[in-house]
Amino acid sequence: MSENTVDPQQYIIKDEPYYESVGDEIALYEAAYNARMPMMLKGPTGCGKSRFVEHMAYKLGRPLITVACNEDMTASDLVGRFLLDADGTKWQDGPLTTAARIGAICYLDEVVEARQDTTVVIHPLTDHRRSLPLDKKGELVEAHADFQLVISYNPGYQSLMKDLKQSTKQRFGALDFDYPEETIEVAIVVKESGVDKETAEKLVQISHRARNLKGHGLDEGISTRLLVYAGQLISKGVEPQSACMMTMVTPLTDDPDMRDTLNAAVQTFFG
Repeated sequence: MSENTVDPQQYIIKDEPYYESVGDEIALYEAAYNARMPMMLKGPTGCGKSRFVEHMAYKLGRPLITVACNEDMTASDLVGRFLLDADGTKWQDGPLTTAARIGAICYLDEVVEARQDTTVVIHPLTDHRRSLPLDKKGELVEAHADFQLVISYNPGYQSLMKDLKQSTKQRFGALDFDYPEETIEVAIVVKESGVDKETAEKLVQISHRARNLKGHGLDEGISTRLLVYAGQLISKGVEPQSACMMTMVTPLTDDPDMRDTLNAAVQTFFG
């Protein structure tokens, strides 16, 4: 991926991603983008953060480059490195550098999974400098006027070892995300999975019972994403109890007592 050959159109989202607004987050994000403010999205797993970014990139007509962060990711994975080929060494831009050059929205998903010595490379792009030093190449990339950096993470998994430094946090505006209120979540499950409204309502009720167990045996509640998975199986003809077990119980916990509790909730609505 050389800076000379990247076509921004390959990162344009062609079809509108479905997203149900739960408040004024769309207007707030649009204002932030107009100011080219770096943004931080905070919320539990599977609540719609990534879908929201995709929806906004589509709405704004901007290319979107997404990076799934992990603990093995190095700074070179983000900014680029020299690679060997038949003609010798050749510089290859990383996704962050590519986004800065072409004016894309760069989305670093679950950024706290990356090492802190990796995340500091984003600092020059998130203040008045809006630039990215490529030390190995001896180049300073000035960010395109349309470039914006967006990061996300799940505050529920914060620890001393996995949290953003204040010096990083205070470079971003932030939006809080959570699971949608009941009527919106039912509409999402119906739209995304194809089940009828009554079935979607039952799935959402089960999720509410599970979410009440967060911190009391469960690290995380049943996400909207898992509800959609359950609905998709049911719409394909899978028996509801089996669908719920596969998507809403087994992925969440290995504890036998907690599985019994979740299964009891499933039985209540689909028994």
